Amino acid sequence: MTALAGARKAHSLRLTGNVALPSFMFIALAILPPLAYLTAQQYLLDLATRVIVYAVVVIALDLLVGYGGLISFGHAAFIGLGAYAVGILSAEGIGDALIALPAAIGVSMLFAWLTGIVCLRTRGVYFIMITLAFGQMMYFIATSLALYGGDNGLSIAARNTIAGWPLLKGDRAFYYFSLLCLLATYLFCRVLVASRFGRVLRGAKENPIRMATIGFTIRRFQLVAYIIAGGLGGLAGFLLANSTEFVAPTYMSWQQSGELLVMVILGGVGTLDGAILGTAVYLIAEDWLSGMTENWQVIFGPLLVLVILFARGGLVGLRIRRWQFRHA
Repeated sequence: MTALAGARKAHSLRLTGNVALPSFMFIALAILPPLAYLTAQQYLLDLATRVIVYAVVVIALDLLVGYGGLISFGHAAFIGLGAYAVGILSAEGIGDALIALPAAIGVSMLFAWLTGIVCLRTRGVYFIMITLAFGQMMYFIATSLALYGGDNGLSIAARNTIAGWPLLKGDRAFYYFSLLCLLATYLFCRVLVASRFGRVLRGAKENPIRMATIGFTIRRFQLVAYIIAGGLGGLAGFLLANSTEFVAPTYMSWQQSGELLVMVILGGVGTLDGAILGTAVYLIAEDWLSGMTENWQVIFGPLLVLVILFARGGLVGLRIRRWQFRHA
């Protein structure tokens, strides 16, 4: 009975955290621009915008890794595709978000569909390596685009307009637009995970043979999840290109893909909440430590190892583990 009561309390704590933690994070992000204005700390707004943009793609990656068991090491390619869609359209004189945003999402989903058909024929380390190969292929294609900057990248003249109106020109306006995109991404993925589709996806991760035996075409569900994650990566690329007003091949590098995976692991694999928290902690730590030394990874690396060793569920799992330790 004691074990059952403990399990019920842990489950209740987990459910409370599923509501309290994301609510706190979104409220904190919503009130940050006024605080940055009152304290005259513009860099806080810039840093928070970066956190929001990357959180979109980290949530998408967590959907694959945490719920589908598909460890992609080339997910940064989708960011780059979305960003280059914005940059190339801008270079050709098309700067409206009503065209650029669907183009960024569409080209990323198309790439995800074409490569996913091939990637999902493999498993485990082979899946990791083939996603890495496709990601690097897009990286080298981007570096060869001499017409659009090549290695040097491509500057964007101005942020996208919306139906001709410069609604995203101001930093705070763009911040809240990005926050709205993050909220929509989070809610969409939360509903998707809780749906029948999400249950099949999780079942395929735990026991693919059993799911196939009862009649589900596992690869089809995984391909749809891969396409969705790719489209969300394109959305992040659209936001990143407009945030920095610059596009570069480094957006697609394998180092960028590795950083995205670190953010997922740091926050907690298969939590969605942890994707946002892990992104924030990683980028804030990077900003703080890089101000101390250019070799900030030497400090951050051991900290990440400690998190992996003592917080198996990531930062989100620390609260439940603390409760279990107190009541052991």
